[in-house]
Amino acid sequence: MNLNLDPKNRQQLLMALAFGVVGIWTADNLLISPLIASWNNRTKAIADLRKKVADGQQLLTRERSLRDRWKVMQTNTLPTEVSVAEGRVLGAFDGWSQESRVSVTSIKPQWKRTADDFMVLECRVDAAGSLSTISRFLYEVEADPLALKVDSVELGSRDTAGAQLTLGLQVSGLVLSTEKR
Repeated sequence: MNLNLDPKNRQQLLMALAFGVVGIWTADNLLISPLIASWNNRTKAIADLRKKVADGQQLLTRERSLRDRWKVMQTNTLPTEVSVAEGRVLGAFDGWSQESRVSVTSIKPQWKRTADDFMVLECRVDAAGSLSTISRFLYEVEADPLALKVDSVELGSRDTAGAQLTLGLQVSGLVLSTEKR
């Protein structure tokens, strides 16, 4: 290759190279980079859609069992009448305490309306007993089909040996409005 070009030809060659570099840079900024970004966005959107379709197909295959479980949950919610619902919960606590031989010292119910289609009955329960009776009581609460959820459990000792324990239990009961049942 002959590097001894006359200055005019060398200037034209440098101008052509400069225009070529500017052209490539412009093509990259205006065409190539946006096309790559668009391609990556579409790939991500396709992956998201495939995941949603797979999730939908999984829901369809589990539809019967999910609907059956929802029916059971709906039938085990508390009654819409406030006094009846409180009576049912208090009766359940009485039965659980007799079954487990726990001494329930107090039950403090409180109603909360968080939405138009449901209400929540929150109960603070204080009880005392041995470790075995308290664990049996907690099992009875959890195993019952009544729509109660254990929100918190606090255990404390009444003696230095830990033979007598105190239990602080916070539970929530669900009441669905009649339209949603």
